[in-house]
Amino acid sequence: MTTNSITYLTRPEGRVAYERTGEGPLIVCIPGMGDLRTSYRHTTPALVAAGFSVITMDLRGHGESDKTFSEYGDAATSTDIVALLSDLNEDAILVGNSMAAGAAVLAARASTHVRGNVLVGPFVRNPKGNLGWILNILLQPLWGRAVWMGYLPNLYAGTTPADQAAYLASVRAALRPSDAFRAFRMTTRADHAPAEAALNTATPTLVVMGEKDPDFKNARAEAEWIAAQTGGRALIVPEAGHYPQSQRPEIVAPAIIEFARAQRG
Repeated sequence: MTTNSITYLTRPEGRVAYERTGEGPLIVCIPGMGDLRTSYRHTTPALVAAGFSVITMDLRGHGESDKTFSEYGDAATSTDIVALLSDLNEDAILVGNSMAAGAAVLAARASTHVRGNVLVGPFVRNPKGNLGWILNILLQPLWGRAVWMGYLPNLYAGTTPADQAAYLASVRAALRPSDAFRAFRMTTRADHAPAEAALNTATPTLVVMGEKDPDFKNARAEAEWIAAQTGGRALIVPEAGHYPQSQRPEIVAPAIIEFARAQRG
């Protein structure tokens, strides 16, 4: 199925926006907090060319999804993924970046439609320390947008996409409305403990980690730990930070394709 237009999944408190491209087995790609579904803009064409149908989905409260929800984070996002697959009645490979990786882990436990998970720059356990409290202070409405947009380029350590300036401008514009920034702030309070508890070897898993990802004290060690918990494989992407799907699509897309094909037998 090819639509190339925005479709909305209706949920009890609002709608979640997604876009579908291509024909074939389904891959659903979910961005991290503060990001947009177009985070996968450089990966999707290769997946479609390889014979897959790709859905890129905005998080609730982000992008073109409604900002009317009262709950955000891993667990809430996982229910949206499960609802989408149930509505479509299709099996899928999930690709989750950052906190959406935790959502993918939870969705796999809740839905038989999930055939495998690709966890990109994954947050699947709570970081040590007082990061949540610090973020709450840094992301206050009066100055939070400027703080986030000032920090965001650091997450692209290594290679930056050619369209980086335009893309960051689109992220800035998406966070400008007060209700959108409120949703983002609420998403930063996500609890990753349920995702850690749900890690298991039942779901085939590929862990994709940028070698320069500044969100982790030791990115390689974190990727290898997650791979060990899931019985999966870790791919360390050189010259990439927290967003290897857009920084090094020439490495990430083939890895997703190989993984997705393997799950179809």
